[in-house]
Amino acid sequence: MNGLTIGAVAKAAGVNVETVRFYQRRALLPEPDRPYGSIRRYEAEDVARVKFVKAAQRLGFSLDEVASLLKLDDGTHCDEARQLAEGKLADVRKKLKDLRRIESALAGLVSGCGTRRGKLSCPLIATLHKQ
Repeated sequence: MNGLTIGAVAKAAGVNVETVRFYQRRALLPEPDRPYGSIRRYEAEDVARVKFVKAAQRLGFSLDEVASLLKLDDGTHCDEARQLAEGKLADVRKKLKDLRRIESALAGLVSGCGTRRGKLSCPLIATLHKQ
């Protein structure tokens, strides 16, 4: 997989070409030199890096956090990487707690929608007006 075009890198990593270019602009992926009169060529490591970035994003890491993780990718910074992951886990747990609260409130409002009849206003709309 040496000497890949940007299109081949994108295809191998399961992203589009603009994603590869975006990662380069964000300094998450190095931009190879362009020989005069030729096109840039990428290596298998570039495909692996794009896949790493996408995997980290799927776990909820922002691109800035991914950049921090990439800086720790030398096998000697496991504690720092764990601390970043612990922070992300705390954020996820907080969001889950907020989502459960929202779910409960919406479930109550939705169930109230079926209990009112006649010319009374919708309980959901009325509650939102009170907020």
